[in-house]
Amino acid sequence: MSEIRYNDITGDWVIISEARAKRPMNFVDVAKRTLIPSYVESCPFCRGNESASPDEEFRIDDGNGNWRVRSVRNKFSALSASGEPTPLDPARKTINGVGRHEVIIESPLHNRIIAFYSQQEINELLSVYRTRFMNFYEDPRVKHVILYKNHGAEAGTSLEHPHSQIVGTPVLPGQVLQRIKLAEKSLWETGQCIFCRTLAEEVKEQKRLVAETEHFVAFIPFASLSPYHVWIFPKEHSACFSTASSSAMADLGSLLVKILGKFYTALQNPSFNFVIRSLSPQEADLPYFHWYLAIVPRISKAAGFELGTGMYINSSVPEHAAEVLRAAVPPVLFEG
Repeated sequence: MSEIRYNDITGDWVIISEARAKRPMNFVDVAKRTLIPSYVESCPFCRGNESASPDEEFRIDDGNGNWRVRSVRNKFSALSASGEPTPLDPARKTINGVGRHEVIIESPLHNRIIAFYSQQEINELLSVYRTRFMNFYEDPRVKHVILYKNHGAEAGTSLEHPHSQIVGTPVLPGQVLQRIKLAEKSLWETGQCIFCRTLAEEVKEQKRLVAETEHFVAFIPFASLSPYHVWIFPKEHSACFSTASSSAMADLGSLLVKILGKFYTALQNPSFNFVIRSLSPQEADLPYFHWYLAIVPRISKAAGFELGTGMYINSSVPEHAAEVLRAAVPPVLFEG
């Protein structure tokens, strides 16, 4: 029989349908995949093609003048880098679409994905994430910053070369505002941070845990909105991603590589999105919000029911999905 679960953090009801649960192999396209080269002449993000993405804002070099990670302005930015967010029509609540939008080119290699990263590579990538995140919040026009990665066609990526994106918007997105309000309401009603309470419950139950480190816990939410949806929560309460210590950031990096490696083997390198959900450095001490990283494999699609109800149907039982990921062995890593 199906079960309907409530997600305390997102405010969503989710139908967990055991009858529709499938083995992991049934979620993925097992068609033969072509080998991806390390360099593509037409790719604007490959090393040697920097002239195709010239508006560089930040980079990490290897010490010999060769870049390892670059952050460049997005040529097709969703927001304009110039101007001020002034009202256009107050009656209709419109403002100028100004803000910041950059692409973080994760590696000079066209085929280097995070599931195979060395500790140095993931440390450098997260360092760039934090540097650009803090820089964006120094812009007075920016009210909210989102860091995200799209991997694979089903996740919405338009370029194959591994990259992430960071966007600074002049307004606080509605979904973010809704989750802040839910978290604040929970604190006033219970006296506890809903994120800290959820984390404690997951560690105690162990049923949905995927992996745990000194600083972080990776688990599948009790009411996950989609199959194999993983949350990575820091054990230390903070509302802001950039407050994590260097040791915690290294810990996050190794855990992220491990989880994506488990996806790679258990789900055969699925398309996925991940997003860092965080408030600003100025809001780091808020007692009711807790930053985290969400990873969503794109192995199912929302359809008419979800559109018409706002409810999700998850055909993977969270406890079973966590068991599958715990057992999955990541691919062999090597230092690069």
